[in-house]
Amino acid sequence: MLRIDILTLFPEAFSGYLQHSIIGRASMKDVVDIRLHNIREFAHDRHHTVDDYPYGGGAGMVMKPEPIFKAVESIKAGIDHKDCHVILLTPQGRLFSQELAGKLALENNIILICGHYEGIDERVAEYLATDQISIGDYLLSGGETAALVMIDCLVRLLPGAIGSGVSLEEESHNDYLLEYPQYTRPPEFRGWRVPDVLLSGNHREIALWRREQSIMRTARRRPDLLTKASLSDEELKKVRANELLNN
Repeated sequence: MLRIDILTLFPEAFSGYLQHSIIGRASMKDVVDIRLHNIREFAHDRHHTVDDYPYGGGAGMVMKPEPIFKAVESIKAGIDHKDCHVILLTPQGRLFSQELAGKLALENNIILICGHYEGIDERVAEYLATDQISIGDYLLSGGETAALVMIDCLVRLLPGAIGSGVSLEEESHNDYLLEYPQYTRPPEFRGWRVPDVLLSGNHREIALWRREQSIMRTARRRPDLLTKASLSDEELKKVRANELLNN
């Protein structure tokens, strides 16, 4: 079972989301053990101070190192700290991806440190965190949103979290291709029909159509992913022909 400990100034931001849907069911089935820790509870003074002015001046406040170090050390005291992946969520970290999620899902213990304000004392990144991860090239108010994104992605990869292994294998990015279009009833809505091939009952033709749709959709929307995807020579020819038609 994967254990995920979250260090945050706002634990209430997680409670609703973590208790529902796939994550909630995975927790109930002991597939994952998610624990929230309020960083303020590890502050040494009576005011539970977790931030201070930055040395050298500048706008905003910076999170202090002492409460974060104490929180991580407290968690490690109850687990095998040699097998604990301490992740600092920061825009300066390496980019989170499906491939990285797959590797992290194999860990036993993960600690996520959620930053806030103008940042975290550099000594946390340098001497405490074993990894630094970003979910994208944009700024957020804090690491809580990034932590939720990572947890959602990781839990889906854990054995027993999702009922259908086939569904998981076919989802976007698993093979560096975006997922094919999905339709459900009615077969016609406001004049827009479901593609005939999906109503044919011919599973081979449906599989071929879905594969082609995934490739073409990726070529149009995320061509950067195609360099990593495994395509046949025939599929590559179709992609190039489609690019010529659109130019």
